[in-house]
Amino acid sequence: MWTTTERRTTISLSPPSAPRLRLRGPASPGSARTALDGAWWPRSADPVAELPGLVLALQDHGPIDDHRPITHVLLRAGDWDGRPRRLRIDGPADARVVRLSWFDSLPAGLLMAIHADGRRVDLLTVPAATSRAEAEAVMELASHPANHLHTPGLLAALTAPPGRTDRPGGGEDSEGAWESEGGRLRGDRATR
Repeated sequence: MWTTTERRTTISLSPPSAPRLRLRGPASPGSARTALDGAWWPRSADPVAELPGLVLALQDHGPIDDHRPITHVLLRAGDWDGRPRRLRIDGPADARVVRLSWFDSLPAGLLMAIHADGRRVDLLTVPAATSRAEAEAVMELASHPANHLHTPGLLAALTAPPGRTDRPGGGEDSEGAWESEGGRLRGDRATR
């Protein structure tokens, strides 16, 4: 049963900002799906202020004849300050309402945007307080066509102290994290 609060549509009072977004290029035919479609670095943890610009940018990404609206966004509850259920997005051509769903079970930093035709875009959400250099580096990694790291591994790269070797692509600690996510190591290293 819906309560009045759950049915209420939230409206952002400020115009959508240009998102700091990096998306993976179009996949070549026959290529495997990567872990993520890209990364987004919001300026704050306020979904009402940040999501309109992202949704509009994602709708405009892709072939010109295939701009289907985003109808639903799934977010990790712990990554954001507020939890509206519906958000009105005022675009240049029209206004639409996007449904927002909040989950504690989503991996940290994961945002999933669902288009009207069912296509899904998975993004790493870089914490707003991240330094520019770190944010740009992890966004580049997340949007790289060969990236197979999921959001926990990418976020760990942001929080690893200098000198540690558990950053993506480096050292035994990153292999251990990969193995704990279901990967297998070759040879006698798998017996550790």
